[in-house]
Order: sequence, then C-alpha cells, then structure tokens
Amino acid sequence: MKQLNKTITGLVSFVLIISGYNGFSQSAQKASVNIAINYFNANNSIPHLVVNAKTRVNGRFQPVGGIAVKLLLDKDSAGTTIGKVVTNEKGEAASFIPPSVKQEWASSKTHTFLAVFDGNNKFEATKADLTIAPARMLISTNDKSITATVLQLKDTSWVPVKGVDLKIGVRRLGGDLPVNETPTFTTDSTGQASADFKRDSIPGDSKGNIVLVAKVEDNDQFGNLSVEKTVPWGGKFKYVSTFDRRTLFGTRDKAPIWLIFMSGGVILAVWITLILLVRNIFAIKKIGREAR
Repeated sequence: MKQLNKTITGLVSFVLIISGYNGFSQSAQKASVNIAINYFNANNSIPHLVVNAKTRVNGRFQPVGGIAVKLLLDKDSAGTTIGKVVTNEKGEAASFIPPSVKQEWASSKTHTFLAVFDGNNKFEATKADLTIAPARMLISTNDKSITATVLQLKDTSWVPVKGVDLKIGVRRLGGDLPVNETPTFTTDSTGQASADFKRDSIPGDSKGNIVLVAKVEDNDQFGNLSVEKTVPWGGKFKYVSTFDRRTLFGTRDKAPIWLIFMSGGVILAVWITLILLVRNIFAIKKIGREAR
C-alpha cells in the first residue's frame, strides 16, 4: 500500500513538473519587442512617420520584420487612425499622415503619435508614443551666405524658435556635405542660423546647379525637419564620352595597351612555368630509369 502511494505521488509530481515546464516554455517563447516612432517633414509638405521595431537577441538588438503596427493620432478613436503598417526585413515601416485625420490635426498645436502592436505568437504586445509640435523650416540665400529659419505654429501664427540645432549642407549621392568647416548651427532669437558657403569648387550639374539642404535631426520637440533650395554655385559638369578611347571602362577592343601587355605577360609567365614543370617531371623520370 505504501509503495502504491509513493508511486501515485511520484506520477502526480512528474505531471505537475512537466505541465509547469511546458507553461514556462510557452511563456518564454514570447520575446519583448521595442518600437520607436520617428517624425519627418521634408520641404514643409505632407509629414510622415517611420516605425522601427527591434528585439534583443544574445545581448544585441536585432530588427524585427513582419509585425503589424497600428498608428494613431493623439487617441484611439474614430477619425484618428493614421494607418496600419507592417515592418520590413530591416524592422522599418513608413506611413504618411492621411487627410482623414485633418480635423484632429488642426484641433491642437501639439500632437502625440501612438504605435500599437497587439502581439503575436513570438512577441508580446507593446505600445510607443511620440509627442511633436508642428514646425516648418525656411531657407534663403544672399550672395554666398545661407540662412535657415525654424518656425513653430502657435495659436494662428508661425513664430521663430530659438536654440534649435541644425545642419546646413550640400546634397550629394553619398550624403550631405557641410557647406563649411562648422558641422552644426544653432538658431538665434529670430529663429535663424546663417552659414557661409565655402565649397566653391564643388561640381554641379550641366548648369552648375547644386542643392542646399538645411535639416533638423531627432529634435525632441519637432522631430526631423528638412528643406532644400537649388542654387547655381557649383562647377558646370560637362559629360565627355570616352567610348572610342582606350580606357579601363571601355570595350575589349579598347583596352589600354599597358593592360594588354600586363595581362599577356602574366598569361605567358604561367604557361612557361607549367611547361617547365612538365619538362622537369619527364627529366626526373628519365634520370630515375637510367639510375636503375
């Protein structure tokens, strides 16, 4: 009888341990995901949001793709839904602010964007928010001087904002190049920051046009703002075709003479080495037969 009781007690304990272990495993399968919202407004046009999702794996953050995030303006109610986006393989998703929230947008001078993830079988549900005050940027030029202005909407008028850090540069393919040796500028009491253009030798298009860019990055109050202006301050770029010349980028029959001799010499040296190796192998075999 005692042995039977021990057996039953052991079985019950085993079942409880297994069920507890399974429950722990199922809960451990769900990881936490971090969501961040970034606000962008380029050239004072329709603003848009970029959502970033990431999770910690082995002590490092990794992007999370394929999760659906609901974007809202100020609150979760009718007329405040911005849209529902799905992150890509980089953990990013973007959405413009649609006309459907125009009434809500105009009702306040400060807005809070909400990002809601309801969770799935891999990640727990989470939320994120970002509070932004609508602002705009202006850019003007005088001779070789550039002035960027930051304005904030208060009541019914745009007022200058003091103490905003911004960058003034030239748009290039690999990124924006600063217009001078100063990397950042700060607006004064008039909301303006000025910079002298010192990139006189920079190439432009066929007419010498370059694109000036003034931008505010990751500002706690205004998010990311940028404005552009095209000016004829660059060198005129004239395309010269080298199709009929001997260049490294030409066709096979237009290869440079020095490259032909170099490649031919390498090929000849390889073949001579192979021939000598084969000759030496036969010579060694012949010497071996004579030694017998």
